[in-house]
Amino acid sequence: MEFKHKSVLLKETIENLNIKPDGIYVDGTLGGGGHAYEVCKRLSSKGRFIGIDQDEDAIKAATRRLLEFEDKVQIIRSNYCDMREALADIGVYKVDGIVLDLGVSSYQLDDPERGFTYRVEDAPLDMRMDRRQEFTAKELINTYSEMELYRIIRDFGEDKFAKNIAKHIAAARAKKPIETTGELTEIIKAAIPAKIRMNAGHPAKRTFQAIRIELNKELEVLQNSLEDMIDLLNPGGRICIITFHSLEDRIVKSIYKKSENPCTCPSDFPICVCGKKSLGKVITRKPIIPTEEELVYNSRSKSAKLRVFEKAQQE
Repeated sequence: MEFKHKSVLLKETIENLNIKPDGIYVDGTLGGGGHAYEVCKRLSSKGRFIGIDQDEDAIKAATRRLLEFEDKVQIIRSNYCDMREALADIGVYKVDGIVLDLGVSSYQLDDPERGFTYRVEDAPLDMRMDRRQEFTAKELINTYSEMELYRIIRDFGEDKFAKNIAKHIAAARAKKPIETTGELTEIIKAAIPAKIRMNAGHPAKRTFQAIRIELNKELEVLQNSLEDMIDLLNPGGRICIITFHSLEDRIVKSIYKKSENPCTCPSDFPICVCGKKSLGKVITRKPIIPTEEELVYNSRSKSAKLRVFEKAQQE
């Protein structure tokens, strides 16, 4: 299956990166190389681009896509949480810009074998972003306790029927292991009242999102990596992050805000005595969202939000 993915908020991301032709830029979620291609087009012969992704199919697709820029491109198979170490291994310690697109690619969603989709009945329950990882969604669904399942569906899927869905999963797997996305989808449907199912989106969407986030530790990786990525930026460098649900967006917004104003002094103190200095400024007071035009040709961009942070000119 060909790796296809429409880059979301492409124009807005490239504009907000403020690309310097001789700069060093990193895409921590390389995917098919859509954002990367536009960055590379704007780099001089002295510029440098590093693409990072944990998905083998994405690495292959991006390598083909960026072939014409091979003299300035380096692609690394890794998770962006290891960005500092991966860059240090190739002698890079500071960069001028970082891009993260935290969405699941269209390729991953549309390839039944990857197990991300709830629209195919006999697909394996997989959902691993990095297939070198052994633990899959099938193991998660069949080994997590009912209480653990309830927690992740409630917290990561924000589904008000989380308790009932977890209860139905536990009852079903007691009879036989849950093997496919179709089996799981039917179990979820049975846990949600028919009246609700008729008037809402796909009943399995939130649970599948929750399982994917837990399996790949997506929020944990973002929470633990973002401050480190801001630290990697040169003065005036920018980080552009595209999120697709409120949990991710909340983390990005919170860490940007803390980086802009890290002061921990009580609000009634006349001057700052904690000594913590601002790391830079939030460029996007409100997130940038897709235009009506983009929504027409890429419906999957609907929930996308872009937030941008700029490193202070003087460290």
